Amino acid sequence: MEDGDGDGDGDGDGDGDGGGLIKQKAIEIFYSPVVNVRKMEDGDGDGDGDGDGDGDGDGGGDGLGVISGSTHGCFIVVTMKHSVVVLPLVVLIWVFLNGCVYCQTPAGVNVGAIFTFNSVIGRAARVAMKAAVADVNADPKILKDIKLNLIEEDANCSAFMGSVGAFKVLEEEVVAIIGPQSSAIAHMISEIANGLKVPQVSFAATDPTLSALQFPFFLRTTQSDFYQMAAMADLVDFYGWKEVIAIFIDDDYGRNGIAALDDELEKKSLKISHKFPLPIQFDVGNITDMLNKSKVLSTRVYIVHVGPDPRFRIFTIAQKLEMMTNKYVWLATDWLSTTLDSLTPMSQTSLHILQGVVGLRQHIPDSSRKRAFVSRWKKMLQEGLASSELNTYGFHAYDTVWAVAHSIDKFIKEDGNITFSPNDMLLKMNSTDRQMSNLKVFDGGSLLHRILLQTNFTGLSGKVQFNQDNRNIVSDGYDVINIDQMTVHTVGYWSNSSGFSVLPPENLKRDQNSYSSLDQKLKNVTWPSGKTETPRGWEIANNERPLRIGVPYRASFVEFATVLPNSHKMQGYCIDVFNASRKYVPYDVPYILEPFGDGHSNPNYYELVQMVANEVFDAAVGDIAIVTNRTKIVDFSQPYATTGLVIVAPVRNSKSSAWVFLKPFTVEMWCVIGASFVVIAVVIWILEHRVNKDFRGPPKRQLITMFLIVIVILVLKENTVSPLGRMVMVVWLFLLMVITASYTASLTSILTFQQLSSPITGIDSLIASNWPIGYQVGSFAYSYLADNLYIPRSRLISLGNPEEYASALRKGPKDGGVAAIIDELLYVELFLTNQTEFGIIGQPFTKSGWGFAFKRDSPLAIDISTAILKLSENGELQKIHEKWFCKMGCPGERRQKTESNQLNMISFWGLYLLCGVFTLGALLVFLLRMVRQFARYKRQQQQQPQQTDPSSPSTVLSKAHCPQIIYSFFDFIDEKEEAIKKMFTQGDNPPGRID
Repeated sequence: MEDGDGDGDGDGDGDGDGGGLIKQKAIEIFYSPVVNVRKMEDGDGDGDGDGDGDGDGDGGGDGLGVISGSTHGCFIVVTMKHSVVVLPLVVLIWVFLNGCVYCQTPAGVNVGAIFTFNSVIGRAARVAMKAAVADVNADPKILKDIKLNLIEEDANCSAFMGSVGAFKVLEEEVVAIIGPQSSAIAHMISEIANGLKVPQVSFAATDPTLSALQFPFFLRTTQSDFYQMAAMADLVDFYGWKEVIAIFIDDDYGRNGIAALDDELEKKSLKISHKFPLPIQFDVGNITDMLNKSKVLSTRVYIVHVGPDPRFRIFTIAQKLEMMTNKYVWLATDWLSTTLDSLTPMSQTSLHILQGVVGLRQHIPDSSRKRAFVSRWKKMLQEGLASSELNTYGFHAYDTVWAVAHSIDKFIKEDGNITFSPNDMLLKMNSTDRQMSNLKVFDGGSLLHRILLQTNFTGLSGKVQFNQDNRNIVSDGYDVINIDQMTVHTVGYWSNSSGFSVLPPENLKRDQNSYSSLDQKLKNVTWPSGKTETPRGWEIANNERPLRIGVPYRASFVEFATVLPNSHKMQGYCIDVFNASRKYVPYDVPYILEPFGDGHSNPNYYELVQMVANEVFDAAVGDIAIVTNRTKIVDFSQPYATTGLVIVAPVRNSKSSAWVFLKPFTVEMWCVIGASFVVIAVVIWILEHRVNKDFRGPPKRQLITMFLIVIVILVLKENTVSPLGRMVMVVWLFLLMVITASYTASLTSILTFQQLSSPITGIDSLIASNWPIGYQVGSFAYSYLADNLYIPRSRLISLGNPEEYASALRKGPKDGGVAAIIDELLYVELFLTNQTEFGIIGQPFTKSGWGFAFKRDSPLAIDISTAILKLSENGELQKIHEKWFCKMGCPGERRQKTESNQLNMISFWGLYLLCGVFTLGALLVFLLRMVRQFARYKRQQQQQPQQTDPSSPSTVLSKAHCPQIIYSFFDFIDEKEEAIKKMFTQGDNPPGRID
């Protein structure tokens, strides 16, 4: 109390009426269950009190009295004179009052609500929350005898005003804050709520980052944009689009929502190609500039993530710019459905602007309570109690009040009282900040927060239950809506567990952990064109902005690509391949060809590819080799020509030889053939000697017959008699036919193709030679030879055209030329069409191909690759090649054949093995048969000895001793088969003599 004039009333003993001026100074003890005590000093002022005291004159008087008391505390005035006596009494009174206060149930509970009143969400939320408060206060089962008070403050779409509103409601000792609807304001208020431990429950702030540990007292009864952006990414992937353009508000809500979308797209190998932020208070000019910038881009899928806009300004400007056509796709987050749901029937005439737009709406399961509340809302509209149609955030706002009410009811039942304490940091502030010092910390804030997290009931919006990890409400999914003919259609549903479906999520029974892309279904969507055919989603070029294609303007080998004289047109093999493949692309691609280079020297191909990567050119068409360093910066099409580095060197013709007929077979092969003739002749003689008279007679005749056995059979029509001989002869004839055919083919090849030779045998011998090596200017061969094969750069000589090639090769390394040239195969083949003294040495020592270069992730690269495959399959690619390079014979036919044309034993070992098995088998069978006959005959002679002519075989065998058995055996074999049979016949009958 400061000095002032006034009357003081008091009863007491002493002189005077007790009326006078009192000078008082209060020492204030802050708000708490503890009693507030004030010490009054002498001074002037007004004061009422009862007590004992003495007073003289005008007034000096000391008095003791209770000034005021409340459920939260009381004020005590203590005189300095009697403080010793009175203080114990003060403490006793304080204890008594504090006990009474603690046990007393509050008559009312204050809850703050901060949101923008005059907004699409705010108009519905305000009415819904008031209805919820009325329902709570009318329900005797909850907060019995306690009134729920909702203290509202208007944030006016401003973080500053929202913060001011937060301080205002906190001064009213609120136990919870509902709101705000704006994510940007929620960030600010959450810091305040954290400091004073007041739980904050938002029904509309969807920024995913609000779930961070930075804001432990923040909860939300609406779905986080984390789930909405997962649904949007699935929608993009469902229709097969690869890139999107994001339009968003440049605040926490917009930036963090698009960041979540970027993360979800990246999981599916998709991406946001361009981002276009808009100011918070954007106007028509901002929208027009942004859309004009986006029109020149190839991506045609737009995702709009802004705040509710009843005027649909973005789509209105897009329609004026002719961007609501069949070439464009427009996707919107739930701001669009919120705006549409809030429109009155009279305001829905503007829906024609949204033709073909697809959006998301937070899914609200159907229920009897929901239908009843919608009917109640319509009645409130008729009575003027509501100025807006009901949207999803209205349902969430209604459920938020009930969630807070349930939690407060449980809190009071557990804790019994609601108390606040001063903030130590605020107490230390200067006296000029007394307004801030009035803010109190909610003692039960942490407990109420834990109770809120345990909320579990079914409200108007469905199941109200919080995820314990991120304090978000459990997602019910989203509706997929489509505007067609001024009507909003629901074409499907999305949930985090089942993906897209034509059935609501609550009707699906499936595995909650995963879902297959094959199960995804949506109803037909009508796009801005009015058709149900899914738009391509991108446009490479149009007539206003044709595709800029760089083409190397070569000085040599102009057959591949060159500029026509006195014209800006270009022609060549590469140009024809590109034009032919473009016909198989399922859409029109306007383009212009721009020469790269001056035409006097070959351009640097890496620089051309780099210009494509830097978006100077949209693509590059030409004889561009697909090599590693280029694939790192651009995308290539399927190779339309196979090539590789080869060696070109001078060659000389090999001279003809009188012994050329021996070249088809190697020496080893000739020896094997000769040996096989001898073996087969011996075997056939053995098998035929006993039964075939042509193989008997004088030794000289038998020797001639044996070595000319093949000629006798083939030419003189001699026949074999024994079955084993015939079997061996059949196998031998088969082997002989194969060898003869192979010999003929090899000899024909040798006599037909001209053989070339060179001192260089391959890349290894060239590297080891230390001779100078030529390469084509602008080719990747230079870097490959120097960086990969480590050939000194001093050995590499640049050559610009075929004439320089020929001159350098003719001079050779000793006269200032080169020993060989390393270049790509297609160039070399074209060079050799007019050259006979040079040839290709060996095979290509690298494998690569030519392709067309495109910017990274260009969809045209895929379509051109598909077209090239079709050209290859139907033969058109080969026809184009023949058109340019086979007018006088294809150059590939001139490639040197360095491998030997001679046939060796490896090519025939299988046949020889087969022939050997049959031959040895036949010989073995014959010998076993002879041994058996010989043993039988000897056994017969021992059993029935006879007197025979000493010269007969029987007489010899009967008198033979062991050393003579072998000789006797060969004599036995030499006998005719008929003589042996006759001998066995006589042995079975009475003894007789063999003639």
